[in-house]
Amino acid sequence: MKIYAYNGRCNLSGPQVRAVRDQLGLSQEQLAARMQVEGVPLTQKAISRIETGDRVVADYELMLLAKVLKTSISHLLGQ
Repeated sequence: MKIYAYNGRCNLSGPQVRAVRDQLGLSQEQLAARMQVEGVPLTQKAISRIETGDRVVADYELMLLAKVLKTSISHLLGQ
């Protein structure tokens, strides 16, 4: 399946993920560890690629990112 970039990015949530992660004082590695506890095997590198827009974020990953970051999916999507 071909994934098309939107404005050069593979996701809309990356900048918000980084902003909220920074607000909470979490490193990318700590966020990855929290996602792993929730059953999503993300690495620090995957978090980095999400934040830079180089990686697609699945709907279930977005749902759990919002949960772990204590925010809403809408906020992560920039709404």
